[in-house]
Amino acid sequence: MLRCFGSQAAKSGAGAERRLENRSDLKAGMINRISDPGVSPSLLGIFARRPSISLLVFVAMSTLAAIGYYDPTLLVKAPVQEDGESSAGGMSGRGRGRESSSNRTEPTGPAPDVTPVMLFGSDLMLLVTGDDFFTPTAAKAIREAVAELEALPQVTQVMWMDRSPPLNLFGLPEPAFPDHRASQRRFDAARERALENPMIAGQLLSTDGRTLLFSLRTDWFYVRSDADCTTKLVDTVNRVFDSYGLDFEVGVTGETPIRLVMSAASKDNDRKFQLIANGVILVLATILFRGPSAVLVTALAPIFGVVWTMGVIRFFHFEDNPFNHVVVPVLLSLVGFTDGVHMMTQIRVNRSSGLGVRDALAKSLDEVGAACFLTSLTTAIGFASLGWAHHAVVREFGWCCVIGVGVTFLAIMTAIPLACLTPLGRGVHRGQGKGWIERNLDRVTRLVLVGLRYRKSFTVLALAVMAVTLAVTSQLQPDERILNAIPERSSAAKWLRHVDRAFGGLETAHVTVRWDDSIAAESPEVIAVSDEVERMLGEEPLLGNPLGIARLIAALPGDGSPTQKASLVELLPPQLRRVFVVPEQRTLKVIFRLQDLGIAKYGPVFERIDQRVVEIAARHPGFELALEGGAVWRWENLYRIMVDLTKSLGTASVVIFLVLTVIYRSIRLGLIAIIPNLLPLTATGTGMWLVGQPLELVSVIAFTVCLGIAVDDTIHFMTRYRMERSRGGDQDAAIARAFRGVGGALIMTTLVVVTGFTTVLWSDTREHHVFAWMGGGTILAALLADLFFLPALLAVFDHPRYRQQSVASGGVPSESSHGLSAAPDSGVAEEA
Repeated sequence: MLRCFGSQAAKSGAGAERRLENRSDLKAGMINRISDPGVSPSLLGIFARRPSISLLVFVAMSTLAAIGYYDPTLLVKAPVQEDGESSAGGMSGRGRGRESSSNRTEPTGPAPDVTPVMLFGSDLMLLVTGDDFFTPTAAKAIREAVAELEALPQVTQVMWMDRSPPLNLFGLPEPAFPDHRASQRRFDAARERALENPMIAGQLLSTDGRTLLFSLRTDWFYVRSDADCTTKLVDTVNRVFDSYGLDFEVGVTGETPIRLVMSAASKDNDRKFQLIANGVILVLATILFRGPSAVLVTALAPIFGVVWTMGVIRFFHFEDNPFNHVVVPVLLSLVGFTDGVHMMTQIRVNRSSGLGVRDALAKSLDEVGAACFLTSLTTAIGFASLGWAHHAVVREFGWCCVIGVGVTFLAIMTAIPLACLTPLGRGVHRGQGKGWIERNLDRVTRLVLVGLRYRKSFTVLALAVMAVTLAVTSQLQPDERILNAIPERSSAAKWLRHVDRAFGGLETAHVTVRWDDSIAAESPEVIAVSDEVERMLGEEPLLGNPLGIARLIAALPGDGSPTQKASLVELLPPQLRRVFVVPEQRTLKVIFRLQDLGIAKYGPVFERIDQRVVEIAARHPGFELALEGGAVWRWENLYRIMVDLTKSLGTASVVIFLVLTVIYRSIRLGLIAIIPNLLPLTATGTGMWLVGQPLELVSVIAFTVCLGIAVDDTIHFMTRYRMERSRGGDQDAAIARAFRGVGGALIMTTLVVVTGFTTVLWSDTREHHVFAWMGGGTILAALLADLFFLPALLAVFDHPRYRQQSVASGGVPSESSHGLSAAPDSGVAEEA
């Protein structure tokens, strides 16, 4: 009995010891899993070994997303409305200006109770085009249309040419349109007078007399829908014109309609691009996997990742912008599908080897889970670098992507294992080895062997191409344009282009003149300075219809220059004079229009104006002149686009290098990983420079997105390479086996990502087209870099003698100490 008891005690003690060892091994595996990719089991494998944990996370994320869709204020407070950046770029000159508080002149007295006339438009404007407005029928119809507009509750006032302040010595009303009962001769004379009036020609009536502009003052309390300040206004005017049989075309423009078009396009594209992206994923997966089960299981992860993300980001109250609604769903679908393909490929391999469902899942998570986590981490780092960008749209997009990448990683870790445990996932391994990519992978592997055979040449070529393309990319010039942010075929784009042609632009800027208290506001020198500025601006062909107080004085009856007639300034109507001169602040403005040609095109013009106003100020002591306005401010801050790009890519590259160095415990491998990831970006930048594409906000976003995606394949390749290299043997054979193990997934994900980017081409916005072309080209270049340059770089800079030194110092574990599972037989080692 004692022997029996002792035997049992010994067995019990041995069992306890083994259990303790197993727990220690498991704990060590959890800790070292990321740094040593061959370790098994792993912390991430718990999602397969404990399905209840996966189910709990899945239900929690689904519930959170559902609350976000229904009403996010159930969990978080409603957002506080703050003045932010204009998505349209501060049009009409009312955006953030160039002046600072230090340049403002303190008022010398109370401001008069005068409302300046809306001479340069408003947030909401109607345009009417026609062959001839100066006819009795047209005059009657236009006056009736104005009356109908002002009868609408949301319209408080309509400013048009017939209500322009009079330019006569007695201030008598002088309608631009005669009564409709007047003769045609009087209408012809009225047309000539209107085209000579500086307040009307180029401001309220195009210089060819074929376009009328109506500025509307709106009572926003009565605006109940977008149509109240867009289509209802147009329909009201069209009904009047139709009743008179007039063939006039009516459109709406201004900052408000343009913002509404941007918002509507974002909302319309939200569901459309989610469906397009998911449809592309399903079709491509079906073709590549040759098995419906594998297709559906793989597609579930990115689908849930997108749905969860679009619900979760509502808790953060991000402003709607076209990137959040169009690019984010497509991007997360591609990122999720990329890692999902790597995981499903490994699951299919393990299932085909005879393992059961749960064992195959656990082993697959042990083998590729850490790589998926590392790719998600580095991708999130790339997007997080956008969180400190200067532009709010870029910042919001960056943080949305950070959230989305994390949420999509959870979807991959939970949705795929749970789906594989259902009857749907029982046959995911069917068709393994029969796909087009798998059948032709040996041919692609030969390209890798070519890079290994000429490793030094390819390494030198990679470094040279990197240096040249980086130098070319640095020559890109930043630019910004309103038309790029709205659908090209939209009504807003059409009428914005028409305003450019007919009136010289929708946006305005101005030269501000300030004088000290030793100079009276009625001084002829004030008018003389304004006259010099107006003449100087008139010499610039890109500036539309410069107008100031001197030109108005010149239009008054009487002989002499504006300076000689300076005393007549008091005869101008107060509501007109107030537009240009603010006597109590000792300031005046000369205002001009700007076309939407791209703000960078006005750079040389603004530089010349800056130089000329300094010269004018030097001739007139006591005066200060400054070029100001929203467009000028954006021009001066265009360099921030380049700063944002440099900061984003630089920060992401440094952090990714540090992460990979720590994970792989090798500075050498961290440096090697940078080249095949940055080279595709600089190659794309070179392509942009060759075709004359400027650097825009969308370019900054695309570069960062591509860096986050491109690094994924590199990490999967290098992680597999370390597994194969730790098994010992020839280095070239290890590189070939690594590619044979992940090459199919690399090619498959590249095809999916490039095709996914092309779906964005269905959008009607130019920015989306630029994003699609840049993204697709960069990801394709990244695959080529991984095929030719990465193997050569590993063969040259990760030489076996360095590996032996690293092993001797404890940097790389041996196969026996980590229980590495053998990689699938590639049949390439012998060829290598």
